[in-house]
Amino acid sequence: MKSQGSYVPPPYIPLGQSDKDPDEVVPNSAVPVENGPAGANPTRWSSGICACFDDMQSCCVGLFCPCYLFGKNAEFLGSGTYMGSCTTHFLLWSLVNTICCLATDGLFLGLPGCFVACYACGYRRTLRSKYNLEEAPCGDFVTHFFCHLCALCQEYREIRERAGDSNSPDLTLTVVTAPSVQTMESTLEE
Repeated sequence: MKSQGSYVPPPYIPLGQSDKDPDEVVPNSAVPVENGPAGANPTRWSSGICACFDDMQSCCVGLFCPCYLFGKNAEFLGSGTYMGSCTTHFLLWSLVNTICCLATDGLFLGLPGCFVACYACGYRRTLRSKYNLEEAPCGDFVTHFFCHLCALCQEYREIRERAGDSNSPDLTLTVVTAPSVQTMESTLEE
């Protein structure tokens, strides 16, 4: 009987080649990587997950109104509309969190984090594939589950950094101007 330290796991067999003979299996190094351009190493994020205080504007918006920041990120990525993503995030984060907390006396406070992390990790994955970013500090789901607000701020900073000044999602509100003075004249003749 072999000791536990001498165990060697079986070779990796890609899903499409599971019916082939073991001699015909392509080695791990020949399997193409789906993240980013072929053969390219993932790049680092422009800022760390805990660098929220480097950009106080996104930090404050991400802390007090994360659904707004999430909607801006989703709008830039083209993965959804601003209002749709913002509303969905609000429902998953605020309302479900409040209901779970009130209904269970705080026992299941972390449960809604699963819902919002499932929803938000898809957007993080889209951002990573768009800019060929590494999956750091850990997986997308785990990052959003444990550090959701920091992850939103990091994604916003990355979008703003990579996009430069053009097409950068702006956190300022839309300026609405009133139309010029309009008058109506009566066409009825007396």
